[in-house]
Amino acid sequence: QVQLVESGGGLVQPGGSLRLSCATSGFALNYFPIAWFRQAPGKEREGVSCIRRLDTTTYYADAVKGRFTISTDNANNTVYLEMRSLKPEDTAVYYCAACVRAMCVVSPSPQISEYNYWGQGTQVTVSS
Repeated sequence: QVQLVESGGGLVQPGGSLRLSCATSGFALNYFPIAWFRQAPGKEREGVSCIRRLDTTTYYADAVKGRFTISTDNANNTVYLEMRSLKPEDTAVYYCAACVRAMCVVSPSPQISEYNYWGQGTQVTVSS
């Protein structure tokens, strides 16, 4: 059974840092695309970052490029999103998602419809 469980969210001041974790189970993390999305109040869910297994490339949305880093610990089946220089506009619920299918071909920028397993989300609030 595939499961994704996020943690690490919280309240942080502008300019601060947080590291989100996504504990995965039920599939081999190093074989399937994995992504982070976020959804701010009143806005649509958007892709933040992903690791595409097809070509091992990583993607970052323009809004977070240079500030966020995605990484995986395959031995511990965990995905991380390191967030630095946080801004109030980074406030959102952050979701970890995986594409676990016989054939996963995902776009360079993560699309909601391409990921079939999701975590419950973790709240990140950036405020002074």
